[in-house]
Amino acid sequence: MSDTGLIVRIAAKGDGVTADGRHMPLSAPGDRIGEDGALIRGPEHAQPPCRHFPECGGCQLQHVRDDAYARYVFDRVAGALAGQGVSAGTVLPAHVSPPETRRRASLRAMRMGRRVVLGFAEEGSHRIVDMEMCCILHPRLFALVSPLRGLLGSMIAERSAAHVRMSLTDQGVDLLLEGVTAEGLAAREALTDFARAHGLARLTLDDDYGPQACWEPEPVTVSFGGVAVAFPPYAFLQATADGEAVLADAVRPAVEGVAAFADLFCGLGTFALTLGAGKAVYAAEAGRDLVLALKASAGRSGRKLAADHRDLFRRPLSPDELNRFGAIILDPPRAGAREQAAQLARSKVPVIGYISCNPGSFARDAITLIEGGYRLESVKPVGQFRWSTHVELAGIFRR
Repeated sequence: MSDTGLIVRIAAKGDGVTADGRHMPLSAPGDRIGEDGALIRGPEHAQPPCRHFPECGGCQLQHVRDDAYARYVFDRVAGALAGQGVSAGTVLPAHVSPPETRRRASLRAMRMGRRVVLGFAEEGSHRIVDMEMCCILHPRLFALVSPLRGLLGSMIAERSAAHVRMSLTDQGVDLLLEGVTAEGLAAREALTDFARAHGLARLTLDDDYGPQACWEPEPVTVSFGGVAVAFPPYAFLQATADGEAVLADAVRPAVEGVAAFADLFCGLGTFALTLGAGKAVYAAEAGRDLVLALKASAGRSGRKLAADHRDLFRRPLSPDELNRFGAIILDPPRAGAREQAAQLARSKVPVIGYISCNPGSFARDAITLIEGGYRLESVKPVGQFRWSTHVELAGIFRR
């Protein structure tokens, strides 16, 4: 008889699941649920490295050993495909980003009396877990947490919340403060003194009237493929540098040997620039600030890149437009690319590289492409958000 109390897998939201379908929070594969309902830990159960786990919503799976977590990332992708009846030629081993490599984060801050609490929100709650350590943030981001409490004490109203958004750029940490009030000369000087003392690349304040840079000694950029691109405050950036590199390498075969390709939902040009050296590239993106930054940087670098301000949900590229390219790269938001996938399925494009932050919407779009004559050649699962349930992937489709 099978052991019905044995935890055999981890579900999409992080609970362990037994052979008979029972869910158990904070359990790992190999754990058992005893007859009294208590959890008996198995060999894949780990001691969480952070004192804030499991209250902090930044991580859901620190209690799982690294090899078991990598299998979870793999299984999330493989399971999403299987659930939609999608067959992949190869599902490659999962890549998981190392600890302390997250280069982009949004924290919440609240003043309670004289005390400012700052950190991620508790899982499923608005309560902020006051961050005293963090095993996922890049050390340069975490180093600002304690000093920010002192800065924000006089800038947040009692029982009011603010957002602290941090990105690691070419010049250092780009800091955006939202919901913070800095009235008067003394408050403004405090901001610039803080930025100078902590070597910030930029400090931007948004007090509900739009972002205003308070400190930016030189233009802030991020670089892709050796090209520096102007970085709007807290613009989209892949969560880790190593994750970005793995995603780019996973779709690189799609553009090998082609003279021209299109990068759809291109953002600041993460893949257009990383993969586009020596090629003609068309890059489309709905975010106007992102397109303008990419266009200017591509022009200065001499790249053959045409950046187009285009909403691909409302106006996807038609088959005739798509057929001009030897390959298509796309990296849509979590909702996927339903409208664009339908047009691709009617095209003659020989190869598609699809980067996704949602295995479910990827699998849905994969069905559309396969029904249009493509085969899913390979998929690479990627866990940039270490110890979380958020999983990404990159796949290659060929006709």
